[in-house]
Amino acid sequence: MLTMKGIPLTDDFANGGVSFWYRQIGLPARRPGLPGPREYDVAIVGGGYTGLWTAYYLKQAEPGLRIAVLEKEFAGFGASGRNGGWLSAEFAGSRERHAKTRGKQAMVELQRAMFTAVDEVIAVARAEGIDADVHKGGMIRAATNPAQRRRLRAEVEDLRSWGYGEEDMRLMDRSEQRERIQVAGTLEAAYSPHCARIQPAKLAVGLAEAVTRLGVDVFENTTVTEIRPRGGGVEAAAVTARGVVTAEYVIRATEGFTASLAGQRRQWLPMNSSMIVTEPLPADVWKHIGWAGSELLGDEAHAYIYAQRTADDRIAIGGRGVPYRYGSRTDVRGATQAATAALLWRMLVKLFPATADARIQHSWCGVLGVPRDWCSTVHLDHATGLGWAGGYVGSGVTTTNLAGRTLRDLVLRRDTELTRLPWVGRQVRQWEPEPLRWAGVQLIYTLFRAADRRENERGTTTSPYARLANLIAGR
Repeated sequence: MLTMKGIPLTDDFANGGVSFWYRQIGLPARRPGLPGPREYDVAIVGGGYTGLWTAYYLKQAEPGLRIAVLEKEFAGFGASGRNGGWLSAEFAGSRERHAKTRGKQAMVELQRAMFTAVDEVIAVARAEGIDADVHKGGMIRAATNPAQRRRLRAEVEDLRSWGYGEEDMRLMDRSEQRERIQVAGTLEAAYSPHCARIQPAKLAVGLAEAVTRLGVDVFENTTVTEIRPRGGGVEAAAVTARGVVTAEYVIRATEGFTASLAGQRRQWLPMNSSMIVTEPLPADVWKHIGWAGSELLGDEAHAYIYAQRTADDRIAIGGRGVPYRYGSRTDVRGATQAATAALLWRMLVKLFPATADARIQHSWCGVLGVPRDWCSTVHLDHATGLGWAGGYVGSGVTTTNLAGRTLRDLVLRRDTELTRLPWVGRQVRQWEPEPLRWAGVQLIYTLFRAADRRENERGTTTSPYARLANLIAGR
């Protein structure tokens, strides 16, 4: 049997290059690159979910708009095709921080907009004929030690004051928890219906095809190096080696790759997250695990995991490996470290002992964007012609849809419920320069891992290591 760091591997195990999601469906044929300088009404930099949703809703609202999407690799290459497949209503960042902007009710409305966005993605996928293995089974959060249980109970209680009812998030009794899924060592679990499983690459590829059918120009193999604001009688512009694209509006939709643009190195920190996926598991293993509802699964650890039961009966599980690379560098085209894959495998077997003999077929990683205050943002400046959305901190599958619809309204100068939500127009300070940025992130995750070890051994309350880490992070 093939092994790596003690992990049992399939004979065709692959590590890096592309996500398992693309290995499953095959890489899409690349579209032509930008043929030279061009003029558009809207130019979108980045062909992931944010850029594609923005193009989709703009073109539907105003079919006459000339819209281009400029993508360095292929549409869906980044986090959109590498994520854990959580179409979740969870929104990144502090509720209190968002509420300070426009009041508590505005934050409640933002959360309700996220609930709606989950169903909006499902509806569009159905309308556009995108078979993305969508299954709305909800989400389970499991607590496996007393400190995690206390945090989970406190979180559910706090959610009540933010407009969550029992129908939105609730603690499960032991019989329901055991009936839904058998996670070893679970002391408490909570359930929310506002989450669906997807195959993320299928959604990205299908959405890119839908956008192209609408008449949007999607240029791949086109690297944007700089975005320039409107000024001096010259329109806003996206600068590429293939030519300059000018437009009334240029939208930055580059998420974890934002640091590659001139002047943006400290804007959003590129955080790395890794995944592994098993071979298809046999019926006798599922008999021990349950999970017939295909809920999405997360835990309450500080260095948390996220998992799904795939449509073809695998388990895909992810978490932080090497969280950040010096100088805001990103991964090498999706390759992850053997030590990270081994860590995820050990976590898989700890949560599901019945998988001890299951072989791992693929490992990969992706990069996500983290603002300095850990809160997502969407913005459009009509004076400069520049807009952006991102900083999803790993909760972007649904948030990108909300961002796309919000950017549509902002570009079209519509005053809507979406444009009044508290994440619109947030201004966030930049991350510290190196080496402070690197040292700070390393310290944060060292403290989080130490907190998890301490809580697993004997902690009944949240470890002070975690409180210190959150203080340093500014979360």
